[in-house]
Amino acid sequence: MAGTPNTAEVSRRDAVLESALLTFARHGYRKTSMEEVARTARISRPGLYFLFDSKEVLFRAAVTRALEHDLATVERLLADTGRPLPERIVDAFDQWAGRYVGPLGRDVPGVIEENPDLLGEIVRTAPKRFEELVTNAIAVVSGDSASAIAQTLISASIGLKHQVETREAYVARFATAVGLLVA
Repeated sequence: MAGTPNTAEVSRRDAVLESALLTFARHGYRKTSMEEVARTARISRPGLYFLFDSKEVLFRAAVTRALEHDLATVERLLADTGRPLPERIVDAFDQWAGRYVGPLGRDVPGVIEENPDLLGEIVRTAPKRFEELVTNAIAVVSGDSASAIAQTLISASIGLKHQVETREAYVARFATAVGLLVA
């Protein structure tokens, strides 16, 4: 089928997007150049421009891919009913927010505020989907209060991301919050 990327092309694109996300995290959106992303991804600059027309398109693709991957992982973690609910919730929030403690967590909100259309609909739909997944998992044991508990955990997570320096500190403190709110 003409125009359909093969496995190697998809794999290469994914590797470039992962490198781009790491580069944006390390340097911030404004200071990241396409040349730096190309160097990190071990691809030529023209090769990078062949895949992505601009830094904005590359950033949108990298963040969208990361959010979609995170949501799929969160869904899988929360669905694993063989593990205690508090553990599943902590792992889900670690995937969703904990791994972004640090530079990327500080840069992305600024980029979104300065360029609200840069990332498109995903900035609204992904958090809503995450909240739905958490609410549904909690509803099994908390019924009607599941939505309020999920929203409180999301608020706690947001606050912790700005208070801690490491992912480990985020997970430890978030586990405390989960222990208080989820029986």
